Amino acid sequence: MLRVRACLSAILIVFCATAAAAADGVTARVHGIAMYGDPKYGPDFRHFDYVNPTAPKGGVVKLATIGGFDSFNPFIIRGDPAPGIGYIYDTLTDASADEAFTRYGLLAESMEMPEDRSWITFHLRPEARWHDGRPVTADDVIFTFNVQREQGTPQFRFYYAGVDRVEKLGERSVKFTFKPGINRELPLIVAEMVVLPKHYWEGRDFSRTTLEPPLGSGPYRVKAFEAGRWVVYERVKDYWGAKVPARVGTANFDEIQYDVYRDLSVQLEAFKAGAFDFRLESSAKNWATAYDIPAVANGQLIKELIPNNRTAGMQGYAYNIRRPIFQDPRVRRALAYAFDFERSNAIFFYGQYTRTRSYFDNSELAATGLPSPRELEILEPFRGRVPPEVFSREYHPPEVVDGRIRPNLKEAVELLRDAGWEFRGSRLVDARTGAPFRFEILLYESTFERITLPFIKNLERLGIEARVRTVDVAQYIKRLETYDFDMIVSSWGQSLSPGNEQRSYWGSEAAEHPGSRNYVGIREPVIDEVIEQLIASPDRDSLVAHVNALDRLLQWGHYVIPHWHMEGDRVAYWNKFGRPGVTPLQGIQFDAWWVDPRKANALLARR
Repeated sequence: MLRVRACLSAILIVFCATAAAAADGVTARVHGIAMYGDPKYGPDFRHFDYVNPTAPKGGVVKLATIGGFDSFNPFIIRGDPAPGIGYIYDTLTDASADEAFTRYGLLAESMEMPEDRSWITFHLRPEARWHDGRPVTADDVIFTFNVQREQGTPQFRFYYAGVDRVEKLGERSVKFTFKPGINRELPLIVAEMVVLPKHYWEGRDFSRTTLEPPLGSGPYRVKAFEAGRWVVYERVKDYWGAKVPARVGTANFDEIQYDVYRDLSVQLEAFKAGAFDFRLESSAKNWATAYDIPAVANGQLIKELIPNNRTAGMQGYAYNIRRPIFQDPRVRRALAYAFDFERSNAIFFYGQYTRTRSYFDNSELAATGLPSPRELEILEPFRGRVPPEVFSREYHPPEVVDGRIRPNLKEAVELLRDAGWEFRGSRLVDARTGAPFRFEILLYESTFERITLPFIKNLERLGIEARVRTVDVAQYIKRLETYDFDMIVSSWGQSLSPGNEQRSYWGSEAAEHPGSRNYVGIREPVIDEVIEQLIASPDRDSLVAHVNALDRLLQWGHYVIPHWHMEGDRVAYWNKFGRPGVTPLQGIQFDAWWVDPRKANALLARR
């Protein structure tokens, strides 16, 4: 009888716990979480479709970067972090490159959260280890969250602003509870967290730069380096995560070396001479003319355009509207008429580029045509507080037709006059104060000078005195962090599932914080409201409509003079690699390539 009662009690306990969980909307433990819908890969998946699970391990790959480095701490505003330092760390989860936004367990073996996503719990893998052999624990996760939010770069404060509290539920379980409000993305944002070892950083000043190679848990560790010149990472042979499905088929090189160059032209010549192995080409001119060499002709050096379906994002001349001369949108719109993209594309880019007109080009997120009914529902409450063109016109940047810039400059003059500027002799001056229209374009890449100098010539025809200043990377970063510039060439990459990062790009609060990505200095309550609605989108259709609406507001705010984009990756590499036969949605995944010993030996024999 006692046994029967015990069984009935046990059944009742299980039933009540299950019923309570269902009432609370709690899901079972899951292996992955998607922004909307279910993950593509099921709980029993072995590897991503775009990797080779049997890729051989071995070989050395040499890469290159521009600038320098003086720190192995990439999480703070100080210093220039070493290229590739992310290789030494693991995150709670890993992303798949063939989905818009889905995360699969890495350090976390599983996750659980309620239907309303008001909290998420991560259960860490018992086998997860730091490179010193100690286990990764909930204490490490909590330490990381606190130290990054308190001492890390401003982006962490924006990313984690919606987190109310973090609790340790056990040695390997940690729960994040979010502040009231709808934010479907927050669990995925937290799931992206790079986890740091508490026992290593205690007793060290996290806020300072360091050239002591830090402790990590990732597939690589720092092997050797010379500050500012080169750094070598070696594969951790007993890496704990080698068999985790999200890691299978990746981290195939035994060593990865980054060499630092000060000049892009020198870097290109070094590549063609075989000094490093792989290059993503950013220059259309180089792509068209610089690779006409025997190594390409005989197949030693491969030059290939690999298509992608990523959101192109925005690159352009970005105004700092903290400066008084750029605060009037008519002025910002006027200056765009002086940029002749068509001439640059024909002369400098060999017709390779498409003019960028959206902050989310190359995707369904780009605002085209007039607002859809769903967009109008979002925008209508703001009528009268936003430019009227948002409702009545499709945005297109000024186009120079048949090489004739003069009609564009006439449009610019009218806009400038409406904004209170006038000609006195050949100079454009403020009609009230007589102050000349004068500003500086800050660059760190000399290759942009050839694009910028014709732009400046056209500005001269408007009576505007503009000049270029090209500085080294360290000085450029410092001036960027303190918003000490008039205009820069900037870019904002975008994912296929935009969310909380938009606060850092365009939000009013970010405009006040040194080191944020709101370089323009946008402080628009309507944009803030739309961003918050975007973050709270309950489904994919709602997200797309809100991103379209945000795009329209940014377009008609004239915050940037848009540049150009490509719908593929220009890749050049020495013929020593194998790579998977599938290129995923997000484009090339170099981490899934490997050194093919046969090809590497053949290449070495021919050099």
